[in-house]
Amino acid sequence: MSMDRNSPDVKGKRRYDSRRREIGARATRRAVVDAARDQFLASGYAATTVVSIAASAGVSVETVYKGFGGKPGLVSAVAADGLAGEGPVPAEVRSDELQRVEADPRAIIRGWGALAAEVAPRVCPTLLLLRDASSDPEVAHLKEQLDDTRLERMTHNARGLADAGHLRDDVSVEHAAEVMWTYSSPELYELLVVVRGWPVERYGTFIADAMVAALLPEAASSERT
Repeated sequence: MSMDRNSPDVKGKRRYDSRRREIGARATRRAVVDAARDQFLASGYAATTVVSIAASAGVSVETVYKGFGGKPGLVSAVAADGLAGEGPVPAEVRSDELQRVEADPRAIIRGWGALAAEVAPRVCPTLLLLRDASSDPEVAHLKEQLDDTRLERMTHNARGLADAGHLRDDVSVEHAAEVMWTYSSPELYELLVVVRGWPVERYGTFIADAMVAALLPEAASSERT
């Protein structure tokens, strides 16, 4: 007697198999991204190969190319992973939530400073690696793309402040975005944390205070919570 393919047992098995494949795919992606990050930072962009990343992650070279499209895609994935921050909720989602629920612009910007302190150690080393390898046209193009993406994100944040009436009258959305883009730059992280040895918490507080002073009306900037 044959089993109906629409029976609960078959459907349950298919759901189980699909879930297991999904978990396996996520684990494979995590292994590749972790291996890529480790090797790029240890050996540099030029010396790192897809073959070595695949071997370290325990997957085939074809799997890496299929999932990431080569070294530029791997670097982009490493950067995106860093930008997500720690924990289950991506940093960008938490950033948007701050603007949604918080009425005090100082609290919003200081929250962004705390997020920067969380994210910068995860992503800035990769961005600095690209800067140092930017004599390669492919790397230079990738760095430009990532810089542009960061500016787009800062423009989104600036527009949120403007729409809520938080920006100083003489500060446009474009200007605010460029200020935030500068303070979130990997170069500033490098100067303060890597070169001068600042704790990341001090770095996050510094850039938040600097953005409050640069973007908000003087009365709001001078108040202390």
